[in-house]
Amino acid sequence: MKKPLIVIFLVLLLDQLSKILVKTTMAIGEAIPVFGKWFYILFIENNGMAFGWEISGAEWGKIFLSLFRIVAVVFLFWLLFRLVKKGVKFGPLFGISLIIAGALGNIIDGMFYGLIFDYAGFMQGRVVDMLYFPLFTFPEWVPWFGGEIFFSPVFNIADSAITIGIFYLIIFQWGFIKNFESIIGVGKHNGERD
Repeated sequence: MKKPLIVIFLVLLLDQLSKILVKTTMAIGEAIPVFGKWFYILFIENNGMAFGWEISGAEWGKIFLSLFRIVAVVFLFWLLFRLVKKGVKFGPLFGISLIIAGALGNIIDGMFYGLIFDYAGFMQGRVVDMLYFPLFTFPEWVPWFGGEIFFSPVFNIADSAITIGIFYLIIFQWGFIKNFESIIGVGKHNGERD
């Protein structure tokens, strides 16, 4: 369990340090170019989920989102402990640890940033986003996308950890995913058939 907890701690630490640094040193909407015009540190605050998606009904939507995240993290921790007990190799544990760390990072923002930075109540905080990669703009002649930026979401390290964790599991741990039920010991038992 040591390695997964180290991954969770390091990702969570990096996520929270970057968010607090941006929140305390930049103004909302301020952008700092990092590599020319294709990568910026752009400070925005997000009321909803990853990549700016929101649930309608502001106050109750945010509470529902926080509760959903908490339930998901509790389940993922349960799964992680179960997999460690089963002796599963570190690969799948790494992917699940990234997802847990990312979810925890955004839970902290949503639950506590409103209180810490004195702008909203418990579970009403906004998630700090700052990574912006407007790689290129489609030429005007391209149907449906002409003039649009190729990749316009602004996100954070927590969002990245969740996305990387999911893709890592799908691409590099497909055998684990295919045998998930038998690995964790649920599903068919004692010769039961489909």
